[in-house]
Amino acid sequence: MASAVTNKCNHGRLRTFLFLYPMFRLKNIRELTCLFICVFILTGQSLADDQDGSEDFLKREYSLVKPYRGLGFSSSSQWDLLGTAMVTPDHVRLTPDLQSRQGAVWSRVPCTLRDWELRVHFKVHGLGKKNLNGDGLAVWFTKERMQIGSVFGNMNQFTGLGIFVDTYPNDNKNHDRAFPYVSVMLGNGTLKYDHERDGRPTELGGCTAMVRNAIYDSFLLIRYSGNRLRIMVDVDGRQEWKDCADISGLRLPRGYFFGASSATGDLSDIHDLISMKLFQLAEEEEAEEEEEVVVPRVDNMEQFHVEVQEEGMSGVQLFFTLLFSMLGLMVLGVIAVVVYGRWKENKRKRFY
Repeated sequence: MASAVTNKCNHGRLRTFLFLYPMFRLKNIRELTCLFICVFILTGQSLADDQDGSEDFLKREYSLVKPYRGLGFSSSSQWDLLGTAMVTPDHVRLTPDLQSRQGAVWSRVPCTLRDWELRVHFKVHGLGKKNLNGDGLAVWFTKERMQIGSVFGNMNQFTGLGIFVDTYPNDNKNHDRAFPYVSVMLGNGTLKYDHERDGRPTELGGCTAMVRNAIYDSFLLIRYSGNRLRIMVDVDGRQEWKDCADISGLRLPRGYFFGASSATGDLSDIHDLISMKLFQLAEEEEAEEEEEVVVPRVDNMEQFHVEVQEEGMSGVQLFFTLLFSMLGLMVLGVIAVVVYGRWKENKRKRFY
């Protein structure tokens, strides 16, 4: 009898469990499904951010990232510091907010990749008001390295590629662009960067990018593939790249060095480099005979030549110039009349 009651109770529990089990199982399946979907979306976004829609691979030997273990003065370091540059846990400070400072960081390993993409994360900030700050920073891919100079902390007449983030307008005569301004220059060892004209004579392209004292950090993307150079920026926190410059027919030799530098003059700012990540892009099909590039150049360089005209006199200047010229002529005329009158009077007296 007891056994029958026990069996009856067990059957009741079993029926209750079987009744609740589909609901319990369905609830967990829904939760697991939602969980898998979230993981898939987040993973897809992460991969999209890392890959950026292309088959590329991070090359750590050419990259500078936290905690900056490969940066310093030891023999095993892959990056060197120069000038006022110093390492902190969060960034490499190229220059402090002090006058007449120059700092740089340079890779020790020459880059032999044909197609690559460099993503630069940086921040420019300071206490100076607008147009009372300077001078800016530059990203380099050049033959020379570790040279202090006048071009944003690097040497002039460099050989290779320079991307300049110029935060101060030196040429007050031209108002055709807003600063800060990102520009591109290709140096062949003889071309000079003209600081007084903000590099206009040698500029290949550029755009305005409000990077100074911005709410969000600034990002610069430099992509070189198939003899084409593209520059893009992200400065408004939307995580969207915006086109800045697109230059085709640009030819760079291999074996150059990556670097970043900055400088301050009579005006100053803080220039912080947070990371430089280099990605190897999936190379296009090899040409039958790939041309060896010895000196950097751009096909049809004339199409990028920027005419910088000397500013003529303004209307006010022209008015005063003409006015003073007329007054000068009138004074000379009066003097001539007076002299002539005296000469004529003296000549008349000789006859008496």
